[in-house]
Amino acid sequence: MPRKMFVIFGASNILCMVFTISQAFKIETFPENKIVAQIGDVVSLTCRTTGCEPPSFSWRTHLDSPLNGQVRNEGSNSTLTMDPVGFRNEYSYLCTAICGSEKREKGIQVEIYSFPKDPEIRLSGPLEVGKPVTVTCLVPDVYPFDRLEMNLLKGNHLLQNKDFVEPMERKSLETKSLEVTFTPTNEDIGKALVCQAKLHIDEIDFKPKERETTKKLQVYISPKNTVISVNPSTRLQEGGSVTMTCSSEGLPAPQIFWNKKLDNGNLQLLSGNSTLTLIAMRTEDSGIYVCEGVNQVGKNGKEVELIVQEKPFTVEISPGPQIVAQIGDSVVLTCGVTGCESPSFTWRTQVDSPLSGKVKTEGSKSTLTLSPVGFENEHSYLCTVTCGRKKVEKGIKVDLYSFPRDPEIEMSGLPVNGNPVTVSCRVPNVYPSDRLEIELLKGESIIGNKNFLENIDKKYLETESLDMTFIPTTEDTGTVLVCLAKLHIDEMEFEPKQRQSTQTLYVNVAPRDTTILVSPSSILEEGSSVNMTCSSNGLPAPKILWSRQLNNGHLQPLSENSTLTLTSTKMEDSGVYVCEGINQAGIDRKEVELIIQVAPKDIQLTAFPSESVKEGDTVIISCTCGNVPKTWIILKKKAETGDTVLQSRDGAYTIHKVQLEDAGVYECESKNEVGLQLRSLTLDVKGRGNYQDYFSPELLVLYCSSSLIIPAIGMIIYFARRANMKGSYSLVEAQKSKV
Repeated sequence: MPRKMFVIFGASNILCMVFTISQAFKIETFPENKIVAQIGDVVSLTCRTTGCEPPSFSWRTHLDSPLNGQVRNEGSNSTLTMDPVGFRNEYSYLCTAICGSEKREKGIQVEIYSFPKDPEIRLSGPLEVGKPVTVTCLVPDVYPFDRLEMNLLKGNHLLQNKDFVEPMERKSLETKSLEVTFTPTNEDIGKALVCQAKLHIDEIDFKPKERETTKKLQVYISPKNTVISVNPSTRLQEGGSVTMTCSSEGLPAPQIFWNKKLDNGNLQLLSGNSTLTLIAMRTEDSGIYVCEGVNQVGKNGKEVELIVQEKPFTVEISPGPQIVAQIGDSVVLTCGVTGCESPSFTWRTQVDSPLSGKVKTEGSKSTLTLSPVGFENEHSYLCTVTCGRKKVEKGIKVDLYSFPRDPEIEMSGLPVNGNPVTVSCRVPNVYPSDRLEIELLKGESIIGNKNFLENIDKKYLETESLDMTFIPTTEDTGTVLVCLAKLHIDEMEFEPKQRQSTQTLYVNVAPRDTTILVSPSSILEEGSSVNMTCSSNGLPAPKILWSRQLNNGHLQPLSENSTLTLTSTKMEDSGVYVCEGINQAGIDRKEVELIIQVAPKDIQLTAFPSESVKEGDTVIISCTCGNVPKTWIILKKKAETGDTVLQSRDGAYTIHKVQLEDAGVYECESKNEVGLQLRSLTLDVKGRGNYQDYFSPELLVLYCSSSLIIPAIGMIIYFARRANMKGSYSLVEAQKSKV
């Protein structure tokens, strides 16, 4: 094949391959062109390719703004996730995929809106017939609000319509509202308020584009036309009864309350029923009675005056119209009659509770004894006297209190200088506790005050307390703590209304400055005596405890006296002795080490290998002492001109190549603070020659037998001098040192 044709054929193959790749490499997006998302949702844009393994992806906006999302690439897919989607994501996003030299792009438009909740209906107040009320319809967090339309309907009637067509200066979530004021009527009962909101964005497909909220109208009618009926009459005789019935109109149906108007104009509540029945009427029951019809939007009242006429005979009750009694005491109520020869007595409570007492009648008097008086007796008691056809009643109110004992002062622990302590002032079995006041004083200063003003729903005896924490000091010793309790019931006459308890402070001081005095010394000679005296400061005075510290660290108790005496001490008495000062506030300790010393003994002075050695040998002179601590050993060589102290090591002195002048007396001195002991030995050093050979009998016989006497004598003198020069000197018979 010609070369030119080969080139053309190769180029055509390459073009064919490129054409094939470009046909196969595609890109698509999901969603395809546009996505509509509500602000706050999570939005994912997916870009997918085919015909390329693996492609390279990139995302951008048309305006090159930040993506404000997370990109995740997996093989031939790339996902852009916006969580949450917001105003910053309202763009056209471009996905770019590159495969080799090929690049593909595709865009997705992100459009956003916000219409998350149904409208809210709010009322300015309860709906009352005849009174204007404002209804507010709110549409929260809407965007774009310039497309919003709101309708407010009452039943099927449109109250108001509003379009929010004002231009938006910036992108933001807005809460839009529609307000309407109308006056409810009876016809509005059962109707409903409907708030409709529509977001007109036809070019965006989302659901819902309309939301509505319905609120059923609850219409009220204030009470009116209150009416009272009285049976039998508004004029009554003492001992009689009356029934009064009240009715009132309104929506919802009013609740009826009966009150009595007091002299000061205040109202005393009597009943919450429509019918009020008063029995055994007294003259003091005369007065104006008020009935009120009350519902959620108002009230309406009506008054009626009752007149109770007196009977001619008189009844007296003692000790008076009111008696104040302490719970647990005995109370006697006496009812007496004048102007009637044969009275008949009955006792009852005004609320028809049991008497809980004992009645005794004699002639014109009747007594009711309450013993012991308790909560069941806190009533108004009525004594009814019947004389013929007439009845007279007298009442006495029994008011109770309980204040039986002085306060109790308790402390959380011993008062210790510098340590916080809590003082509790308790007032037991008090009633009524809501009138109680407790003061806590330290000396003249008030350190705590408390009033118990909470309401008491039930009647019971209460123990109240005031707790205060302070830090005592030694200056507080002798100061008086005062717990003062006051029962503020001015309307009751009783004594005492004030009680107090006192407690003198004694502030403890933990042991400190513990010291030990040792006499004569903490270092002693065996067999001597020692006194160890311990003292410790504190309040109260600390108790002294002597112990000895054992090898395992534990303490062995020895004595509880301040002075610990050891007589005829032994070496095993050495050790650490511990003194502890102890009181209620704490412990302080001090230690002292006692050392028992023994005079040196069992001294051994030896020469190794022997006390008699030859010139040139090595000899070790060693001094050892018994097992006594802190013993000093001194080695000396004795001489007439003076002793020489040897540089010993651990009591041993080594002479290498001993010389004749090393012969002599060696002394060991062992001493400590309580005494010393001496030992000595004599070292004998022999010369190298055998001097006895020079003076052998055979040699003397030889010379003596010869005629050369003078030469023999000269030889004897020669050898004798030579022997003296060699230094063969022995101190065997030398006097030894005394110990």
